[in-house]
Amino acid sequence: MKLPHRRQFLRLAAGATALPVLSRAASAQAYPTRPVRWIVAAGPGSSPDIVARLVGQRLSERLGQPIIVDNRPGGGGNIGTQAVVNAPPDGYTLLFVTNANAINATLYEKLNYNFIRDIAPVAPIVRVPFVMLVNPSLPAKTVPEFIAYAKANASKLTMASAGIGTVSHVAAELFKMMTGVNVLTVPYRTGPPALTDLIAGHVQVMFDTLPSSIEHIRTGKLRALAMVAPTRSELLPDIPTITDFVPGYEASAMFGIGAPRNTPTEIVGRLNKEINALLAEPEIGARFADIGTKVALSPAEYGKLIADETEKWAKVVKFAGIKPE
Repeated sequence: MKLPHRRQFLRLAAGATALPVLSRAASAQAYPTRPVRWIVAAGPGSSPDIVARLVGQRLSERLGQPIIVDNRPGGGGNIGTQAVVNAPPDGYTLLFVTNANAINATLYEKLNYNFIRDIAPVAPIVRVPFVMLVNPSLPAKTVPEFIAYAKANASKLTMASAGIGTVSHVAAELFKMMTGVNVLTVPYRTGPPALTDLIAGHVQVMFDTLPSSIEHIRTGKLRALAMVAPTRSELLPDIPTITDFVPGYEASAMFGIGAPRNTPTEIVGRLNKEINALLAEPEIGARFADIGTKVALSPAEYGKLIADETEKWAKVVKFAGIKPE
């Protein structure tokens, strides 16, 4: 039997090595060929669920395959996240990423996964601004007046949150950390009952997302002291930003998409491209106008944003000594 020359052998070896790479590339180029499951670690009707279904419907049309929203609430978002961590890295199981993923990295001491290591960032979707709210009976009409009033009435004010370890909770603790006010934080199970008690005057202040509180602001049931965002909201242009009074303070709800680590870069890139494209569509822009600000980033840029948020909230969780229920 005639053996191949060394040069021919090297070419054959190189070709054999390239076969799996070419196979993966071909598979990624054909992606998707079947329905894609999008796990949302929150219940039906929640803000993450609403955004996922809105984006999922349009993404399905762009990809040519159904996007199936799979609600997996529980464990502070860890149950749904763990399901994606354990899924095959083939692009057919995705995660709806929220602030909980950044907060939980420090809040829970013994997670079975490392979010930054085990979830590949795909694309952000929208940043939902927070607003600092007070009951109208409170004499403070500006952030500086509130800080002065809170310091003069130490431990007498109560600040509601949507639950232990939620972004509204850590937003409140960050405000306390940066201003030195001593306000008792009262965690509720969810946001709606907290807002109800704020309107009734049972608690005096709360950081909440603008979409869920804007009608209460417009009707005068609640007073907005500041937008917790770098710029003013077009929906409430007369409300100043909190950075005018507390430089560097920022808190918002961030929603995006992640995938199991080792998901082919071609698939991550395709999803990122499609998400950014649909966010640029006028119809989606109009639907998001009342929710928040669209965010278009590359996977690498989104990964840095997640890492920055994780580091930021780690400091707050440790400062406030927040423990999960």
